[in-house]
Amino acid sequence: MTAHPTFPDANLEPAPLLSVAGVSRFYGERIGCADVSFDLWPGEVLGIVGESGSGKSTLLRCLAGIDKPDEGEVLFRGGTEPLNIYSVSEQERRRLMRTAWGIVHQNPRDGLRMDVTAGGNVGERLMDRGDRHYGQIRERALDWLQRVEIAGTRIDDRPRQFSGGMQQRLQIARVLVSEPRLVFMDEPTGGLDVSVQARLLDLLRVLVRDLGLAAIIVTHDLAVARLLTDRLMVMKDGRVVEQGLTDQVLDDPHHAYTQLLTSAVLSV
Repeated sequence: MTAHPTFPDANLEPAPLLSVAGVSRFYGERIGCADVSFDLWPGEVLGIVGESGSGKSTLLRCLAGIDKPDEGEVLFRGGTEPLNIYSVSEQERRRLMRTAWGIVHQNPRDGLRMDVTAGGNVGERLMDRGDRHYGQIRERALDWLQRVEIAGTRIDDRPRQFSGGMQQRLQIARVLVSEPRLVFMDEPTGGLDVSVQARLLDLLRVLVRDLGLAAIIVTHDLAVARLLTDRLMVMKDGRVVEQGLTDQVLDDPHHAYTQLLTSAVLSV
């Protein structure tokens, strides 16, 4: 993967797709995340790593508009004007999450409608963005099922009939079919067998590259981060302790906590 973001129009002044400034979230006296700031560029994949309880999932929920932080702002430049995601109405934020954004949950059941067919799950996202032609929606859903390695003959099956790995691939198809500008992924390979993880990672790597996605990926697995991300942020106790290009952070960590994480991987 390239470490350099791309810009669709060289005549336009380059600008971040997402600008995060001073985002903090507290639970009483406990810090969820504190004073996090960064820019995410079009086509860039940012990884957020750390141990359980480091604050990475709390931060992702704030960035994705699921939770509102106690401090800070997030600006999304997906249209003609920057949009502060916390200042818009709940209805507008939900519309944004169904069209311009996508969220891949660790548990695919959180991102799928289990009582709706595989094709229906994918087709719903197309209808959210305004598609109305049933034949074209079904054809597009079929194409995406095949892209994520689900046989077209399963289009009318319910997700509960699928394995965990297939459910996760279906969730990815549901999210990406609407061609979002930005995708959030929370431990996308967590809880899967090693062989299933490997296939899913290969699939994600190809899709992210081919679609030119901007993405933010939360993971505790440094191998996942190395494979999928351009840039890395390391979190500890709710704060970012180190950040930089992924290979630089993992191969030459400066902070003691990052050194501990990488040495733990090497010693396994």
